Amino acid sequence: MGPGSDSPGLLGYTVAKHGVIGLMRCWANFLAPHMIRVNSVAPTACRTPMAANLNFDDLMKFNPQLASALTNAMPVDLIEPIDVSNAIAWLVSDEARYVTGSVIPVDAGSLNKR
Repeated sequence: MGPGSDSPGLLGYTVAKHGVIGLMRCWANFLAPHMIRVNSVAPTACRTPMAANLNFDDLMKFNPQLASALTNAMPVDLIEPIDVSNAIAWLVSDEARYVTGSVIPVDAGSLNKR
């Protein structure tokens, strides 16, 4: 997603994330003839030391536009690391043997609300 913001940090993050997705798709196309799959997982904020320290109340006061861009459609503030791990486990399983070049959102509907 590309939330409308002039925040240098958010702009840089968005550009980097789009670059990684483009790189993943190039590798997926390049390696597909060899039956090698390449995918990405795109989680929302996850309960890790980095995100767990984020105070959304302070963020809402400081930058409501950014805080709004970081909220999920489902009523959860952070997902659990196991939720991301489960998506990765599925991607590397035989059940996803024909999934390549895809971005799998584990985002509590964050992307959907854009």
